[in-house]
Amino acid sequence: MGTIYLLAFDFGLKHIGVAVGQTQTCTASPVTTVTAKNGKPEWAQLETLLKEWKPNLLVVGLPLNMDESESDMSRRARKFARRLNAHFSLPVELVDERLSSFEANRHDVEANKKHAIAAAIIAQTWLNNWQSC
Repeated sequence: MGTIYLLAFDFGLKHIGVAVGQTQTCTASPVTTVTAKNGKPEWAQLETLLKEWKPNLLVVGLPLNMDESESDMSRRARKFARRLNAHFSLPVELVDERLSSFEANRHDVEANKKHAIAAAIIAQTWLNNWQSC
């Protein structure tokens, strides 16, 4: 299998963090944060990112409770993942992101960049679990 290029998303109601990752070097990097209204993204912003990065996989962080149960936010993240798949016709995978926001908050950066850092942590989690990384 060739290199997989992915865009990862840290879903939020007002902000959605975006990061890139790829399996050749097994690395992920934060990209940006897009705005959302009640969890609905600015689709034009996402379309621009997909045209620029040309991923063949999308990864969405799934915010489960610490006991692995679903929450309102995890249901919304699943819905966002289904919408991404329908909108862009790309495969979408969900990744447990319970500690990504906590980890992102440890970085001393402005609040807006923390969403992109959380997305990079989500991407790196996916990469770490991929068979060749």
